[in-house]
Amino acid sequence: MSEWGSGNKGIRPSILPVSSGRAMFSWWLRTIVVLGSLLLATGALVAVFHPVLLVPPRDAINEAVHIYAGYFASRNLGLAIMLLAAMSLRARGTLNSLMLLTALIQVLDAVLDCVEGRWAIVPGVVVFAVMFFAGSARLSGYPFWKIEAWRQG
Repeated sequence: MSEWGSGNKGIRPSILPVSSGRAMFSWWLRTIVVLGSLLLATGALVAVFHPVLLVPPRDAINEAVHIYAGYFASRNLGLAIMLLAAMSLRARGTLNSLMLLTALIQVLDAVLDCVEGRWAIVPGVVVFAVMFFAGSARLSGYPFWKIEAWRQG
């Protein structure tokens, strides 16, 4: 039996052989983290520098929109920086937790997009969530619905 237990249903952690005492992440996991971080950072920059893109064309930009755009930018930029930092430090447990958090946020964003009728962006947000859930599953050895995926350290 492997160190990952018998309940992993064939999912293997996505790490490569040890280099200088630390495991390296696979190319596709690094790609997901970098692409996801770029998307998050882009959203943050749009929110800060051109928040009019965050509202429908018929709606006005007021002080409340600017305040919430700032919170959105902080959230996205913070996640992007931490994802890249965890990957760079090869902090597997932290990276897994951040990937699960990012995926969960995307699922909640997709639900809100559906409720508010922004159907055009729902598929992209769902794909983003699925990519992060898949990356977490390969990283931890467990799919997100198993408690072990959340307890990996």
